[in-house]
Amino acid sequence: MMTVWCSASISRLSFTSFSKVAASFPLQCRSVISRRISAKMPTGSSSIQITHTLKLPSQPSDPVTVVAAPGVSDSEFRLAIGSSLFKQWLKNIQSEKGLLVDGSLSLKQVLIQGVDMFGNRLGFLKFKADVIDKETGQKVPGIVFARGPAVSVLILLDSQGKTYTVLIEQVRVPVGRSILELPAGMLDDNVGDVVGTAIREVEEETGIQINLNDMIDLTSFLDPSTGCKVIPSPGGCDEELSLFLYRGSVSPDVIKELEGKETGLREHGEMIKVHIVPYDTLWRMTPDAKVLMSIAIYEMAKREGLLPHKE
Repeated sequence: MMTVWCSASISRLSFTSFSKVAASFPLQCRSVISRRISAKMPTGSSSIQITHTLKLPSQPSDPVTVVAAPGVSDSEFRLAIGSSLFKQWLKNIQSEKGLLVDGSLSLKQVLIQGVDMFGNRLGFLKFKADVIDKETGQKVPGIVFARGPAVSVLILLDSQGKTYTVLIEQVRVPVGRSILELPAGMLDDNVGDVVGTAIREVEEETGIQINLNDMIDLTSFLDPSTGCKVIPSPGGCDEELSLFLYRGSVSPDVIKELEGKETGLREHGEMIKVHIVPYDTLWRMTPDAKVLMSIAIYEMAKREGLLPHKE
């Protein structure tokens, strides 16, 4: 049954939109949506609290309330709960190795705190999940910055007996400075083409065109229990990385042309400069976790004889 508290100022059309969002969830996750209006005394003005109630198969008798934080609009809330980021997170916590599988933890509430748009699609999602340890009754830390899967490429170029790596320098506002890092990019919401995304990012950020058949998925060498992905910051972010390797041989002229080359999609605010670094000093030249993880897996895979023969 659907319960609604509303005044004459609240449009039924807006509520219908919520129903469409609910219908987008799988049958076992269908929800009850309510809009609650509480009067603010003594001024007489009213504030709207938007909620969305989920019934998860993993805890059928314990519904989950999803709430919009102050400042999150109706449309932003609908985008958040209908996004692939949020649905994937719900899927993860109910998966074979998910938080809710053994019944020791329970999800009580999710507070949608903010969304960031990339053009017409949702790019980042911030929320807080109240996950309770049933034995102690205490909350497990549950602040989530959801950004979804991404890819990066370790490019190794042989030239006159030396191996070089292609890095890009970008302004990174969150850390307050420029960083040398691997070419990388996020997967679009509706496009799961991991290899294609990697190839596209390399071309956009370095100008190098790579053949699909020359790409090696380094993360595929990980144990299947890992999901064959690396997770850089599981304490606060859901990002899963697929790390790729490309190896090729080029002339010294190509190395010179690449060094200092300016690339990137300027209309999207990308200000990128290409740098060429000798591979044997790469591990000391950057704090980029993608670089260091790629080196580790590459060297271990090479030691174990897992890499295909280089022609």
